[in-house]
Amino acid sequence: MTTLLIHRARCIATQDDANTELNDASLLIRDGRIERIIPATENTDELVKQVDEVIDARRHVVVPGLINTHHHMVQSLTRAIPGVQNAELFSWLQGLYPIWVGLTPEMVRVSGQVAMAELLLSGCTTSSDHLYIYPNGVRLDDSIEAAHAIGMRFTATRGSMSVGESQGGLPPDSVVEKEPAILKETQRLIETWHDARFGSMTHVAVAPCSPFSVSQDLMRESAKLARAHGVRLHTHLAENDHDVAYTQEKFNCTPAQYAEDLGWVGHDVWHAHGVKLDDEGTYLFARTRTGIAHCPCSNMRLASGILPLRKMLDAGVPIGLGVDGSASNDAAHLLNEARQAMLLARVSRAMAPPRVVDGRTVFGCDLGPAEMTPRDALRLATRGGAEVLGRAHELGQIKEGYCADIALFRTDTLSMAGGAVHDPVGALLLCASDNADYTIVNGRVVVRQGKIATVDMGPLIERHNQLALQLALRQPSTQH
Repeated sequence: MTTLLIHRARCIATQDDANTELNDASLLIRDGRIERIIPATENTDELVKQVDEVIDARRHVVVPGLINTHHHMVQSLTRAIPGVQNAELFSWLQGLYPIWVGLTPEMVRVSGQVAMAELLLSGCTTSSDHLYIYPNGVRLDDSIEAAHAIGMRFTATRGSMSVGESQGGLPPDSVVEKEPAILKETQRLIETWHDARFGSMTHVAVAPCSPFSVSQDLMRESAKLARAHGVRLHTHLAENDHDVAYTQEKFNCTPAQYAEDLGWVGHDVWHAHGVKLDDEGTYLFARTRTGIAHCPCSNMRLASGILPLRKMLDAGVPIGLGVDGSASNDAAHLLNEARQAMLLARVSRAMAPPRVVDGRTVFGCDLGPAEMTPRDALRLATRGGAEVLGRAHELGQIKEGYCADIALFRTDTLSMAGGAVHDPVGALLLCASDNADYTIVNGRVVVRQGKIATVDMGPLIERHNQLALQLALRQPSTQH
C-alpha cells in the first residue's frame, strides 16, 4: 500500500455539495483513493512519520483534478499552421484534412503525450480525446498507450468519418472509412480497453465525428453499439452557423432535432460545442440530461460564437469544459479555459440587448458581473466535467472515498501576488493562469514542483517538433 499526505494546505476547495473550503487542513491518500480529510484542529505529527510521502502544502491552494471533456490531441502537430490561422471552422478543416492524412502511429503517440503533458501541467487529471482520422496504420490504441505511459486518466473516443466530398460531406474521400469497418473496430476497442470499474484509468466512447462527415445510419448504429456495451456517445454538434446550415440543408432539421431523431440524446451522450443550439435544443438537452463540452477558446479562435452558458446551466444542461483541438485553441491549459469561460460568460451578459424595466432602460452591464463567478468556473472544470464524462460518483470532488486526482497551485507566485492573500480560490481563476506545482492522478504524483515526473520532456518535445515539420512539409500547398 502506498500513502501520501498533502499537509496543512493553505486552502482546500473540495467542490463538495456545500462548496466547503478548508484552511490548514490535510489530505491522506492511500492506494489511489482519498482516505481522510483531516481538519486543522487534528494533530498530524505521528501521521507525518508513517506515510510514504509528505507534500508541504502551506503555500498551496488545493483543488480536485480538472477534467477536460473534449480534445483532438494529434492537432498539437499542426498548431499555428499558416494558411488557416484566420479561418472559420469549415475552411479551417478543409485546409488541415490534407495534412492530417500523413499522420503515423508514432505521430499519434508523441503528440498525445505532448498534449497530455500540457494538460497535466495545467492541473488536469482526466481528459477525453476525439481521434477521428486513421491513415497509415494509426489506431486509437496509440493514444491509449500514450496515456498509460504518462499517467493520465483517459476517455478515448473512437471517432470516425464515413461521408466524403463525393457524397456531399466536407472531408476529402481519402480520409473517410467504410462504416462496417468503423463499427467492427469500435467494438474491438471497447472489448479491449474499456474498464468500467470504479477508479478506472481508461474508458472508451463511441464518437462519429459530425453531421457533415458521417451518415445518419452510422449515427444510429453507433448509438446501438455504445448502449449494447454500456459506454458513452460523443460527437460535434451546432458548432457554428455553417454547421447549422449544413444540417438544415441535408437533413431538413435543426441540430437538436437531428440528435433526437438519431437517438443521440440522454445521460450517456455529450456533444462538443453546442454554440448554436436553439431554445428548443437547450430544453431538450436539459430534459434528457444530454451533456455539452464547452470550448470557449476554440469557439473564439474559429469565430464560431459564444455559448449562452448561464442560460444553459440555469436550464439544467450538464456542461463541462474542453480545450478542443490543439490547432483550434493552440493551447491546452484547462485552468485558463475555465478562466476564459468565466470571462466570456460575463461579456455575453454585457452584449444582451437593452430592455425597459420600471420605466427605465436597463443595459446588460447594469445586471452586474455575477453571470459566472470564479467558483462557478472551477465547478465547471471539475464536477461539471465529471458529470459529462459519466464519472461524477468518483471524480470531480475532494471527498473521502473518491479517486485521489488532485491539483496543487502555489499561492506565492508572481501572478498570484496580491490576490491569493485575499482569496486563494478566487485568485486561481481571476489572476493569470499558472501551471500546477503538483498534479496527482490516482494517488500518483505525475507533476512534481512544476515538472512532468513520468516522461523526459526534452527528447519528447524535440521529437514532436521534428514530426510536426515532417507532417507539414509533405503538404506545402497549405503554406499560403
